Amino acid sequence: MGVERKFVKNGLDKAQMAEYFSKQLERAGYGGMNINRTPMGTQVTIFAEKPGMIIGKGGKTIHKITHDLGTIFHVDNPQIDVQEVKIPELNAQMMASRLAAAIERGLYFRKAGHNMLRRIMESGALGCEIDIAGKLTGPRKRTEKFVAGNMLHAGNPAMEMVDKGFAIAIKKLGIIGCRVRIVPPSTKLPGRFKTIPGDAPAIEAKKPEGIKELIKTPVATPKPVDTPGTDVKRPEVAVPEQPEVQSMQEIDSVHTGNIEERQHGDVIEHKHEGYDYWHPASRMHKKEEN
Repeated sequence: MGVERKFVKNGLDKAQMAEYFSKQLERAGYGGMNINRTPMGTQVTIFAEKPGMIIGKGGKTIHKITHDLGTIFHVDNPQIDVQEVKIPELNAQMMASRLAAAIERGLYFRKAGHNMLRRIMESGALGCEIDIAGKLTGPRKRTEKFVAGNMLHAGNPAMEMVDKGFAIAIKKLGIIGCRVRIVPPSTKLPGRFKTIPGDAPAIEAKKPEGIKELIKTPVATPKPVDTPGTDVKRPEVAVPEQPEVQSMQEIDSVHTGNIEERQHGDVIEHKHEGYDYWHPASRMHKKEEN
């Protein structure tokens, strides 16, 4: 048998086994299966809400299932393991079966879909999608979809991180299919990240290279002292009007306070008190307005 035929046969056998289990173990709350092929045989893990009903009295039911797997589906040395599902609302196959049973009992499909969606999301699921298809309200079939949370639709994450379940509801007008897809709460969605609050380390501001600080402190000019007994007369000098553009010597007399200076490369820069920017000392200054 070719490789392609072998893969197709394995997929067909798995689908037929899932259909067989869903019919035989419906009352036990069948929730899906997992098949692992080992050199010692085939390990079949069955998930159910009531494992005791699958095992049966004295193991009678599980022995019958093991015999059917070997005779009907030709499984090599089947070994069945039954595991209990603690939270049925997070199992897609169980929710699909319950939804189909509710629709068969006559519950309106839209109400059943919303109730099932709310129960799944309240159980902690990250996302859920419910599809109900068939003759719902008229002679033509249509699909009703109920979505909540985050759902993956393509790629490998959609195949491995999403739990899928399917069940059918048999009505007078025809068959209604119920498909449920659930993202479990323990799933780490790709591309999602969260920020952790913390104290950022203090970063010291580094001065650009080539700058030397030259702090210039104003020098207090001594006041003239009048000696007793002497009468000093100072000539009155008329102060001419200052032009709009002043020289550097005039600026030092206009600006009051400390003036800081630094050497940036070959250029001497200074900064006046009350200003946060440096400018070349050779730049012409404007007259400050009072």
